[in-house]
Amino acid sequence: QLQVVESGGGLVQPGGSLRLSCSVSGVALDHYPIGWFRQAPGKEREGVSCISSSAGISRYVDSVKGRFTMSRDNAKKMVYLQMNNLKPEDTAVYYCAVHRCLYCSGYACYHEKDEYDVWGQGTQVTVSS
Repeated sequence: QLQVVESGGGLVQPGGSLRLSCSVSGVALDHYPIGWFRQAPGKEREGVSCISSSAGISRYVDSVKGRFTMSRDNAKKMVYLQMNNLKPEDTAVYYCAVHRCLYCSGYACYHEKDEYDVWGQGTQVTVSS
């Protein structure tokens, strides 16, 4: 059965870096689009980054462009979010999610939380001095 587990969160100072990991089991990693989301207290969950299935095309929300990089290792069934130059406003619980779809294009990337139906438990990222 498809299962998603995030890890790698923690407390970092502004300007620091973290790498989040997402373990995806039960399916080949490039079968479905995968997204990273985050939710700060009192705010809606928002899309941060996504990667398409076979083509592996990644996209990012404007607020993290140039700072965050999403990647994957198909053999290890791991998805990563490298976060550099972290800012206090990046503080949130970060989630990895899978959009299960049979007919998605290998180039399609999805950004809306309602498009994803398998979620990890979340990992806390706190950016503070």
